[in-house]
Amino acid sequence: MLTRPLLLAAANRLKLAGCDTPRLDAELLLMFAWQVRRTDLITRSNDAVPETVAETFESMLKRREAREPLAYITGEKEFWSRPFHVTPAVLIPRPETEHLIESVLEVFPDQQGFYHFCDIGTGSGCIGLTLACEYPHAQVTITDISQAALLIATENAKNLGVTDRISFRCGDMLAALTTSDGPYDAIISNPPYVALHEMDGLESELSHEPGSALTDGKDGLSFLTVILNQGLSHLKQHGFIMVETGPCGLPETPSGLHPDKDIYDLAGLLRGARYKRIQ
Repeated sequence: MLTRPLLLAAANRLKLAGCDTPRLDAELLLMFAWQVRRTDLITRSNDAVPETVAETFESMLKRREAREPLAYITGEKEFWSRPFHVTPAVLIPRPETEHLIESVLEVFPDQQGFYHFCDIGTGSGCIGLTLACEYPHAQVTITDISQAALLIATENAKNLGVTDRISFRCGDMLAALTTSDGPYDAIISNPPYVALHEMDGLESELSHEPGSALTDGKDGLSFLTVILNQGLSHLKQHGFIMVETGPCGLPETPSGLHPDKDIYDLAGLLRGARYKRIQ
């Protein structure tokens, strides 16, 4: 089949499957299967798609029709303009989480500084590894309760060339840290914050992502509360804790921390907060 009618048919199938961006998804899948750029799809619109490419594309298209996230099909998701390998073992990085990187850059503008950061519940490593890239002299500890997730983060660290400045810790939240870890200039986290009652209302794609990375199985505040209360003792004086959140909001601020800034997305929705240690 020629490129143009193949894309039109694929986009129609994805539209019927309920995908939000059917044409874009079809193009991205064909680009990946064919290993070409979007401009190549235009210049080859009247060319026949090679049979092997068409077969690969069809296999990927069926997965997308089943609402499997595009990132899991291609195995890659961009975050802060860098590629991160992802599998169903980790949450797919999202643009909203980039607000945490912006928040770190805001309070630590000297990117040549020798900082010590900690990323709790790292998943793919997108937060901690991005900070290691942005701060070439920083040491970063990344933790996750999932060994499978840490393997993905390890692979991404290697691909980004920052392995020598990363400490990997497997364990539950801050309990993963050892006595020799820290203190930190900043602790950053995108923890599971979806309330249990919200899970049924999520888009179909999220059913493919690890549930333990999405919800605490309660009101969404459990892990946020742990990070704020336990993180304090791992901070340097005047250090910061930065967390992402959603509709669940934020827990009560523990003594010893001061709410430094609420973080909002471009739609004006609360996406997180930054806290500063005051004692």
